[in-house]
Amino acid sequence: MRYLALSSFLIALLATSHAKPNIVFFLVDDLGYMDIGAYNPDTFYETPNIDQLAAAGVKFTDGYAANPVCSPTRYSILTGKYPSRAGATNWFSGRRSGRFNPAPLHSNMPLTEVTLAEALKEADYQTAFLGKWHLGPTEEFWPEKQGFDINIGGHNRGSPPGGYFSPYNNPRLENGNQGEHLTGRLAREAVDIMEAFHAKGDPFLIYLSFYSVHTPLQAPRNLVAKYQKKAQGVNGEEFGPEEQVWPGNKNRRVRILQKHATYAAMVESMDTAVGKVLNQVRKLGIEKETIICFTSDNGGLSTSEGSPTSNLPLRGGKGWVYEGGIREPFIISYPSVVKPGVCATPVISTDFYPTLLELAGLPAQKKQHLDGVSLLPLLRDAKDTINRDAIYWHYPHYSNQGGFPGGAVRSGDFKLVERYENGKISLYNLKDDPGERLDLAEKMPDRVKAMRPKLHSWYREVGAKFLMVKGNSGEPWRPPGS
Repeated sequence: MRYLALSSFLIALLATSHAKPNIVFFLVDDLGYMDIGAYNPDTFYETPNIDQLAAAGVKFTDGYAANPVCSPTRYSILTGKYPSRAGATNWFSGRRSGRFNPAPLHSNMPLTEVTLAEALKEADYQTAFLGKWHLGPTEEFWPEKQGFDINIGGHNRGSPPGGYFSPYNNPRLENGNQGEHLTGRLAREAVDIMEAFHAKGDPFLIYLSFYSVHTPLQAPRNLVAKYQKKAQGVNGEEFGPEEQVWPGNKNRRVRILQKHATYAAMVESMDTAVGKVLNQVRKLGIEKETIICFTSDNGGLSTSEGSPTSNLPLRGGKGWVYEGGIREPFIISYPSVVKPGVCATPVISTDFYPTLLELAGLPAQKKQHLDGVSLLPLLRDAKDTINRDAIYWHYPHYSNQGGFPGGAVRSGDFKLVERYENGKISLYNLKDDPGERLDLAEKMPDRVKAMRPKLHSWYREVGAKFLMVKGNSGEPWRPPGS
């Protein structure tokens, strides 16, 4: 009751002081938790603008993506729902088979969803999307149909079709001068749109969804040269020993040392772009009236496609339900309300939707953000609490990066991981073992007995779909005991 009264008071206060704050949402593709200086002081990469943003807002140390690959997490941010509710559990349209066939995949964000952008438009927000979309196969599912007034670059490709330099070969982005760099171009477009929106006087949402740092690995030559020189001073083994991932798949070597010059240049280019947008916010004099969010859609790429980054001490990376695949940089800044701090409460990408609505003084959309929780108490006081017992993951696919089909639940400091091929359970204490190396399942059977049914109950609640048995039967396969 105390929180409800306080929340109502805050909504009323926002409505009278500044009717609706502006929102700038940065979403980076494939950025690892350990790639950011604010999260890893020893990172090889340079991210001064993001580090400054983290210092100005709340830095969540245990922030998560809803899925270890891109499209499902993007779905979760814009809908406030776990992607398992819609069967949108892999990148659109990833259908790799292994010992089993993957779960059925729904490869678009349905138009029936009331997206975050649509909820804001109903409240007279101006909305713009820039960059990677990857949430629908045809134009009817692209940003213009999902609540965005402006769409710069958003279509269904997961990586820039023409690469990172003009000509872009993008149906929603005009080519620039020969050799123009895509990441900087998107930042300039965002700056121009923000200025135009501000001139109109209505609040706005700028959703800047970088293609960076997704492959192909391309960056301006001068920055690559800078990091090639820097890498000369970094010694040690770059890759760990080979590990078997799932039966029938080739063994994988995981990168254990950050020193990839081109990837580092891509990270810096992205950070510079973030800085340009933040500078525009300050130039317009609206920094106190603007909410800034920053996160990634999945963990860093460490086990395939060049394996450009290391997520150590976190295990795995993109495509894995281990921490390296789902734990993300997760930052929210809003000087008028947010008290800077560091918060260790586990949070997840579904939480952005209800949080932004409440910060904007708008009513909740409870039928929409079924799985998100407003983080307002944590933004006001990083040591406060939110009403949630556990968070969940469901990935019934064989990832391109070697990750196995599996699910997971985190409750408190403990995380339980379930492999779908054989039902094997692992249990980790993330506070003591963030690298998930010490399996406690046999030592703590009572905790397993408490957490596994919780995960299976959640499967039923969201209508989770599972692997399919190969052959004529086409029957779904379920983990033992589910």
